[in-house]
Amino acid sequence: MSTESPMQRLVGDLAPAFVHLTDDVLFGEVWARPDLSPRDRSLVTISSLVSAGNTEQLRAHIPMGLDNGLTREEIVEAITHVAFYAGWPRAVSALTIAKEVL
Repeated sequence: MSTESPMQRLVGDLAPAFVHLTDDVLFGEVWARPDLSPRDRSLVTISSLVSAGNTEQLRAHIPMGLDNGLTREEIVEAITHVAFYAGWPRAVSALTIAKEVL
């Protein structure tokens, strides 16, 4: 089994500094800050990804959200709620990916 992170496998040979920032700063330091739980961070992240139209990243963040305590229903409800603020097409794209992942 590989000890490489997902980001290392994705772009480690091309952008090692980006891998460091992702693995050590974002997921190491930012996600470990105590003022939001991992569950809440996952909910914010999923909502932000949908709002920005970055739905491809949901393939990683929906399973992470489940691991962090979100329910399937909460994820779908968050996407539904965001649809009214971020746009229907973005929510449809997100729900399509959520259906595949869930």
